[in-house]
Amino acid sequence: MATLPEGVGLDVSLKYTDQPTNTFLIDWSSKQISGMDNGLDAMRQAVDIILQNERFRWQIYGSNFGSELEDLIGEEYDYIAGELPRRIEEAFSMDSRILAVENFRFSEQGGGKVIAAFDVVTVYGTISEEVET
Repeated sequence: MATLPEGVGLDVSLKYTDQPTNTFLIDWSSKQISGMDNGLDAMRQAVDIILQNERFRWQIYGSNFGSELEDLIGEEYDYIAGELPRRIEEAFSMDSRILAVENFRFSEQGGGKVIAAFDVVTVYGTISEEVET
């Protein structure tokens, strides 16, 4: 008795095709949907959502979604400057549309705050972002 259907063998090659990444665009000031896009605006929104959601916090997202930035709050400047780029690159590693994260720049603010600015290189273009810890 055969375990595989007729004509199906182990030598079947798979074809990967990119699916459209249309997404609803959110107008954050009015908290309403303002349209759909799959270009740089959609990428900018995806980057913002990844950075704004702490990893492992929300059950709606899988364990590979989000960033781990909250526990850096209050840490020393040198630790943040060394750890933050790795954590941000890891947060974006699950999105194949993001090619690289580069040009990290850090500025120390009063009260122990650190602002990190960086560029996110995507298949649609480059996005400038910043986070505060």
